[in-house]
Amino acid sequence: MEISHFKDLYLAELQELVSVEDQLAEALLRMAAAASHPALKDALVDHHAETLRQKERLVGILQKHGADPTAHVDQAMQALIRETRKMLGMLVGDDLRDAALIASAQKLEHYEIAAYGSAAALAGQLELRDDQTILHDSLEEEKEADAVLTDIAKGEVNQDALAA
Repeated sequence: MEISHFKDLYLAELQELVSVEDQLAEALLRMAAAASHPALKDALVDHHAETLRQKERLVGILQKHGADPTAHVDQAMQALIRETRKMLGMLVGDDLRDAALIASAQKLEHYEIAAYGSAAALAGQLELRDDQTILHDSLEEEKEADAVLTDIAKGEVNQDALAA
């Protein structure tokens, strides 16, 4: 896709976000399966369901604008997920693995926060208020997911990993 207009840039960002959500949905299930702490496992499964809803919102926006939702593959998310797999392969012990899962999940969340923030700002510049609202809702959900992971880490998981 050639990007020659501001709206093309916006649509390309949304297409990349679809790829981000698609890749993340798969990764979250693998991460939940690897988690041993019940609250962490639940948070990852819950975020998986939320991720699927966010992807559907993005697909709806793109379809409204006549753009192909599957036009891009986000390579940054691929790299972050690859790093998560590599890290998990090096860890010994459930407590340490749970701490690393949280750290990796938060890297993924922070990438999403940046992507949704950028997309919402572009929608605002284009005066696409409905799109902007939808994107802002997803942005807030990502921030909440990050906060839940922080609470789980601080509340128990990191202390257990430190004591192990």
